[in-house]
Amino acid sequence: MIQDIQKDPSVVVADFLKLPRDANFKLQDAVYTVGGKFKQRFMMRKDINGTEDYVLGNYQWNVETKKWQGFKPWKYWYKDAYPHDNDALPTSNACDGCHFTGFMSTKERIEPGISCESCHGPSSEHLSNTESEVYKASMSDPVRQNEVCLQCHMRNRDIRLTDHNMSDIYSTAVDYPAGYEPGKALKNYKLPAPFTIGQETKEFYANGAAKKNRTQGNEFVNSMKSKHGITCVNCHNPHTLSPTSTNNTGNYLCMKCHSFGSPIGPHQDNLETHTKHKADSKGSLCVECHMPKTGRHTGKSPITVRSHMFGFTTPMETLKYRMPQETNACFACHKDRGMKTLQSDLEKWGMIGLDKLN
Repeated sequence: MIQDIQKDPSVVVADFLKLPRDANFKLQDAVYTVGGKFKQRFMMRKDINGTEDYVLGNYQWNVETKKWQGFKPWKYWYKDAYPHDNDALPTSNACDGCHFTGFMSTKERIEPGISCESCHGPSSEHLSNTESEVYKASMSDPVRQNEVCLQCHMRNRDIRLTDHNMSDIYSTAVDYPAGYEPGKALKNYKLPAPFTIGQETKEFYANGAAKKNRTQGNEFVNSMKSKHGITCVNCHNPHTLSPTSTNNTGNYLCMKCHSFGSPIGPHQDNLETHTKHKADSKGSLCVECHMPKTGRHTGKSPITVRSHMFGFTTPMETLKYRMPQETNACFACHKDRGMKTLQSDLEKWGMIGLDKLN
């Protein structure tokens, strides 16, 4: 996630020949890149109160659209806690806790990017004595396991807002759980982004589906999988970063637990009976219906972020919660049929308990 441009200039994927003239930076000003798969931002050195710090450029490169777009990091939940000026928002408060290993708990940029200690905790004793234990999420209960991932993969608020107003933390609001280390109780360091079912926000649709990236945790903690003790590492290998939204294993991973005729479904005898689609079609891929693409990496990006709610959202529910039609699993493939027609198709197939549009 963090790359040193001086060490490896090839990490820059943005086209600086197209950088708008009103950009407040040039390539030679940038020290680090942030991201590069979906979007890329650039960090410039700006020491604050004698301490090493950085600020973000006022443009970011959208990898998906191959275009520069304006970037205002102060416009998020902490927009009332900082001057509306990129040069006034240090990355030490906005980004570095998740993007630099060690910074979350020590305020030191131990390593750029996400390395071993981000998940296993401080490990200097282990380096000098391999018999010394490091934190292993797989040896903890499901809640502690998931919190290792949710320290960053969950939209949040500064924990101080529990008993303070935004004005009380002006210029110090932090967009990560400062002080957290793997194995600790995350609730003592982080407030989840607020959401009430039926109320749409800038981060969530009214049914709780995410509009943005990095909201996997917000969706997952309210899912049936989480309530039954399933954890992130049951599906994701944290060391190989697989599977991902763009590189999954088809139905193999899901079917290891959800075998045909099992109590947890599918309750049918075969795939085509369950999906009403040909077995080798997109409509028979588990993720297409149960993890549809609902979110964007920026407001101007295509919808590519997969949901982690795991329930099936019907066309009528999509309309009821005023979600974009493109987020509906059926409409994503069958744009020619219309939402109400697609709902009718489901009902003809015998699906019951479907939400009705008032």
